[in-house]
Amino acid sequence: MTYKIGVIGDKNAVLPFKLFGFEVEVVKDGAATRRSIERMAKDKYGIIYVTEAFASLVPETIRRFDNQLTPTIILIPNHKGSLGIGKQNIQQNVERAVGQNIL
Repeated sequence: MTYKIGVIGDKNAVLPFKLFGFEVEVVKDGAATRRSIERMAKDKYGIIYVTEAFASLVPETIRRFDNQLTPTIILIPNHKGSLGIGKQNIQQNVERAVGQNIL
Protein backbone atom coordinates (compact mmCIF):
# COMPACT_ATOMS: atom_id res chain seq x y z
CA MET A 1 0.00 0.00 0.00
CA THR A 2 1.28 3.46 -0.89
CA TYR A 3 0.83 6.21 1.63
CA LYS A 4 0.88 9.95 1.08
CA ILE A 5 2.98 12.42 3.04
CA GLY A 6 1.55 15.66 4.38
CA VAL A 7 3.00 18.77 5.99
CA ILE A 8 1.03 21.13 8.24
CA GLY A 9 2.15 24.55 9.44
CA ASP A 10 2.68 28.17 8.55
CA LYS A 11 3.20 29.19 4.93
CA ASN A 12 6.93 29.91 5.10
CA ALA A 13 7.69 26.58 6.75
CA VAL A 14 5.58 24.23 4.62
CA LEU A 15 5.65 25.59 1.04
CA PRO A 16 9.18 24.26 0.31
CA PHE A 17 7.86 20.73 0.90
CA LYS A 18 5.74 21.06 -2.25
CA LEU A 19 8.98 20.73 -4.21
CA PHE A 20 9.22 17.14 -2.95
CA GLY A 21 5.64 16.30 -3.89
CA PHE A 22 4.25 16.42 -0.36
CA GLU A 23 0.78 17.77 0.22
CA VAL A 24 0.97 20.92 2.31
CA GLU A 25 -1.69 22.58 4.43
CA VAL A 26 -1.16 26.13 5.56
CA VAL A 27 -2.91 26.70 8.89
CA LYS A 28 -3.47 29.74 11.06
CA ASP A 29 -4.61 28.33 14.42
CA GLY A 30 -5.10 25.22 16.54
CA ALA A 31 -8.57 24.43 15.20
CA ALA A 32 -7.32 24.40 11.61
CA THR A 33 -4.34 22.28 12.65
CA ARG A 34 -6.62 19.74 14.32
CA ARG A 35 -8.91 19.57 11.27
CA SER A 36 -5.95 19.08 8.93
CA ILE A 37 -4.49 16.27 11.05
CA GLU A 38 -7.87 14.54 11.29
CA ARG A 39 -8.46 14.83 7.54
CA MET A 40 -5.01 13.51 6.64
CA ALA A 41 -5.36 10.62 9.09
CA LYS A 42 -8.73 9.72 7.58
CA ASP A 43 -7.32 9.98 4.03
CA LYS A 44 -4.64 7.36 4.81
CA TYR A 45 -1.55 9.53 5.05
CA GLY A 46 1.44 7.53 6.28
CA ILE A 47 3.47 10.46 7.58
CA ILE A 48 2.26 13.85 8.71
CA TYR A 49 4.87 16.50 9.47
CA VAL A 50 3.58 19.25 11.75
CA THR A 51 5.55 22.33 12.74
CA GLU A 52 6.30 22.43 16.46
CA ALA A 53 4.56 25.78 16.88
CA PHE A 54 1.22 24.42 15.66
CA ALA A 55 1.67 21.00 17.29
CA SER A 56 1.99 22.78 20.63
CA LEU A 57 -1.56 24.11 20.10
CA VAL A 58 -3.05 20.60 19.77
CA PRO A 59 -1.08 18.26 22.06
CA GLU A 60 -4.10 16.03 22.77
CA THR A 61 -4.59 15.40 19.05
CA ILE A 62 -0.91 14.57 18.59
CA ARG A 63 -0.96 12.20 21.61
CA ARG A 64 -3.99 10.36 20.26
CA PHE A 65 -1.92 9.12 17.33
CA ASP A 66 1.18 8.20 19.39
CA ASN A 67 0.25 4.52 19.74
CA GLN A 68 -1.00 4.02 16.20
CA LEU A 69 1.11 2.66 13.37
CA THR A 70 -0.24 5.16 10.85
CA PRO A 71 -0.17 8.01 10.52
CA THR A 72 3.15 8.78 12.08
CA ILE A 73 3.18 12.40 13.20
CA ILE A 74 6.61 13.99 13.18
CA LEU A 75 7.21 17.41 14.66
CA ILE A 76 9.52 19.72 12.73
CA PRO A 77 10.86 23.21 13.41
CA ASN A 78 9.47 26.11 11.44
CA HIS A 79 11.50 28.77 9.63
CA LYS A 80 12.14 30.57 12.96
CA GLY A 81 13.85 27.57 14.56
CA SER A 82 13.13 24.71 16.91
CA LEU A 83 11.13 24.81 20.14
CA GLY A 84 12.71 21.51 21.24
CA ILE A 85 9.37 19.68 21.29
CA GLY A 86 10.25 17.30 18.44
CA LYS A 87 13.57 16.33 20.04
CA GLN A 88 11.85 15.78 23.39
CA ASN A 89 9.29 13.46 21.74
CA ILE A 90 12.04 11.44 20.09
CA GLN A 91 13.89 11.10 23.40
CA GLN A 92 10.71 9.91 25.13
CA ASN A 93 10.03 7.33 22.40
CA VAL A 94 13.60 6.02 22.53
CA GLU A 95 13.47 5.81 26.31
CA ARG A 96 10.16 3.93 26.16
CA ALA A 97 11.55 1.47 23.57
CA VAL A 98 14.99 0.91 25.13
CA GLY A 99 14.27 1.51 28.79
CA GLN A 100 16.64 4.43 29.20
CA ASN A 101 17.63 7.62 27.46
CA ILE A 102 20.56 6.69 25.20
CA LEU A 103 20.54 9.98 23.32
